[in-house]
Amino acid sequence: MILNDIPADNVVLCCGYTDMRRSIDGLAAMVQQVFKMDPCSRNLYLFCGRNNTRIKALFFEGDGFILLYKRLECGGRFQWPRKESEARMITPQQLRWLLEGLNIEQPKAMKNVDKLLFI
Repeated sequence: MILNDIPADNVVLCCGYTDMRRSIDGLAAMVQQVFKMDPCSRNLYLFCGRNNTRIKALFFEGDGFILLYKRLECGGRFQWPRKESEARMITPQQLRWLLEGLNIEQPKAMKNVDKLLFI
């Protein structure tokens, strides 16, 4: 999966609906103006259209932007958070779930434990 190979520091879900006609400049402006983030950072920004079948990914590679596009077929839909004007960091595991059409919050998934206390 190409998106897993991008050397991003963070994966940022740009929640809400995005007009999939937007190109690199439009998505970069949205990252900066709506989400108050730097589009030239080492983050991978993900956007989803209204019908939940298409996503775009924006990444600044150092000398230019990469724009990737994925469309689900056969009735598949992305499980996308819709709170407008909100950006959210997700883990690499959550990115895999999202790209497979699953919800990023899996109730039966094991949660990471920050610290264990042994007595």
